[in-house]
Amino acid sequence: MELITGEQFVKGLALLAAGISMGFGAVGPGIGEGFVAGKACEAIGRRPDEQALITKTMIIGQAISETTGIYALVVSLILIFVV
Repeated sequence: MELITGEQFVKGLALLAAGISMGFGAVGPGIGEGFVAGKACEAIGRRPDEQALITKTMIIGQAISETTGIYALVVSLILIFVV
């Protein structure tokens, strides 16, 4: 019977933490981007003449919302490859 070494245990926990980080880190941007897109569609429905401005603002809002997902990805990659 082989025992798990301390190094293997820490690596396993780091991989588990990376998965949890990406799981929770993807929920926020997904909800945020969906909310922004929905509100932009409502705004375009009310003011079709302002479609270009609304679309540009929507894309900027979604890009800002996506940064939290990118931060979660960076943390996960650090946990996978550094620890």
